[in-house]
Amino acid sequence: MQTSSDFTGTMPIQARHRIDEARLADYLHARIPEFTLPLEVEQFRGGQSNPTYLVTAGEHRYVLRKKPPGRLLPSAHAVDREYRVMTALRASDVPVPRTRLLCTDETVIGTAFFVMDYVEGRVFWNQALPDLSPHERSAIFEEMNRVIAALHCVDYAAVGLADYGRPGNYLQRQIARWSRQYLDSATRPIPAMDKLIDWLPRNIPPGDETALVHGDYHLNNMIFHPSEPRILAVLDWELSTLGHPLVDFAYHCLDWKLPPEMLGRLGGVDLEGLGIPAMKAYVDAYCRRTGRAGIEHLEYYQAFGLFRIAAVHQGIVKRIEDGSVSSPHAREVARPAFLAELGWQQVQTILARR
Repeated sequence: MQTSSDFTGTMPIQARHRIDEARLADYLHARIPEFTLPLEVEQFRGGQSNPTYLVTAGEHRYVLRKKPPGRLLPSAHAVDREYRVMTALRASDVPVPRTRLLCTDETVIGTAFFVMDYVEGRVFWNQALPDLSPHERSAIFEEMNRVIAALHCVDYAAVGLADYGRPGNYLQRQIARWSRQYLDSATRPIPAMDKLIDWLPRNIPPGDETALVHGDYHLNNMIFHPSEPRILAVLDWELSTLGHPLVDFAYHCLDWKLPPEMLGRLGGVDLEGLGIPAMKAYVDAYCRRTGRAGIEHLEYYQAFGLFRIAAVHQGIVKRIEDGSVSSPHAREVARPAFLAELGWQQVQTILARR
């Protein structure tokens, strides 16, 4: 089982993720006004997808996020989209780091990358927040709920993201996309995935909305103020797009269903004793903030969410075999068959109620 120390802080750059630091220093020095030499680069421990580095230049610190090396799945590792959405959201109520530049010239360090300011604060890898008091935990979850509601209320056209995705038919397109991604990265049969690929597109619920969605909204993708229950930056926008806000929120709520051994999720945890809201109370708070009476098809959206996580994890398994995975702990994290089984169990629950 992983602990927070497995994902916190930096480490020496892994051999397969080494970059030409001299070339990088020249490139950044010419483009960031206050950038000074010498440059020091370390790799962050966390993350399974895009290699991420701490870049220290004099008294200034930056974060560099790049595509991994090797053959990549189509539309995966979209650092250019991450850069674009965070740049656009600087004019919104959603906290994001200040972006500095995007480089698509692969001759600089081998792949496309972007640079943003380093944000000093707390990153929580265990959703149960064992080092905090019940009052502090409650405040952290209240803030997390506030920010996802704010995200889904962003006027995406007004911030320049009208063409960031295709409005409408979100679930249909997402099911097709992740089915392809899964099949392109499959390494062994997973019967539950085959069942989900068949069942999900034939049972899409009615009703469609369009909002800016994060795609991977979790506690560990946020930086909190060092001492206050306040989010300073939401990170990891690789899966963001224009999509259905309730699908995005339902995916976030899977944290209440997944077991603690999966990066400290909340399934089976004594929520009341810890001061963490039950999923229903958390859903109700989001609905109040967004002016909704409720979420009618939450269970279907969560079945899709589990299917999508399983497809993502299968991609990690494939990258492990290809030798291009970013995190040394990826083999422990990736559990596509387990997640697919949970997704199919969710479908069985839906069918039992019909």
